[in-house]
Amino acid sequence: MATVSWRELLAETELALLSAVDARRIVEEACGDDWQVRLDEPATQRAVAYLDAMVARRAKGEPLQYVLGRWGFRDLDLFVDRRVLVPRPETEVVVDVALETLNGKAEPTVVDLGTGSGAIALSIAVETDGAHVWATDVSADAIAVARANLAGLGRAATRVRLVEGSWFTPLPPMLAGHIDLVVTNPPYIAAREVPDLPPEVAHWEPHAALVAGETGLEQLQHIVAESRPWLAPDGALVAEIAPHQAEAAVVLAYGAGFTDVEIRPDLAGRPRVLRAS
Repeated sequence: MATVSWRELLAETELALLSAVDARRIVEEACGDDWQVRLDEPATQRAVAYLDAMVARRAKGEPLQYVLGRWGFRDLDLFVDRRVLVPRPETEVVVDVALETLNGKAEPTVVDLGTGSGAIALSIAVETDGAHVWATDVSADAIAVARANLAGLGRAATRVRLVEGSWFTPLPPMLAGHIDLVVTNPPYIAAREVPDLPPEVAHWEPHAALVAGETGLEQLQHIVAESRPWLAPDGALVAEIAPHQAEAAVVLAYGAGFTDVEIRPDLAGRPRVLRAS
């Protein structure tokens, strides 16, 4: 029976997808982490079938992250599929601002609204010393994905609670006035902007996690307005926004009673994170 090497499969995959990056990641997934030293080894029939299935999915436009079933986010290797948004570098910056805002507080109470895959909540749990994190999501499917990621978190998992419900609704009343940080990556796409999104976003990622409403500010407005009663006197809100929403986000924060409001840039220098206290 004829055999094919991983080197040949890598070349075929790159030709099929017209992407060296996608080809490398898919071959790595099919072959294993040591794929680079195994390029001249023959691939098994099972491995070739697995690779072919991934190539077919990617060729249809499915995001690479869903095809692989996992994606790196800061120090985490997250399980992801169509039930949650793809973790993005912009959101890693949200975590940076959140950690800076906590500024070494001992055992802070943190709430991640709309947790999705759990990227923000789990990163904060792992990268802080003793933070107690509540993560909410209205989607039972998203909570299931976050729970799968929580299971692989290690000792920090004991400090994370996942609760299903819309924004603040599922939180216990005892948290009111005692939360040190509310952090969120809410939907912020306006309905009219959907046709302009890349097809692999518009056609594959969960619509409810992307689109806020007619203006794109509806969910942020709700969160900003509801945050103050939940926050401790020195607590803060950190939220991801679209760059063109920066001015409106600042107005919303001041209007809700926050007195120290700023916008932080993402890695490309675009206005990306609202911080308000």
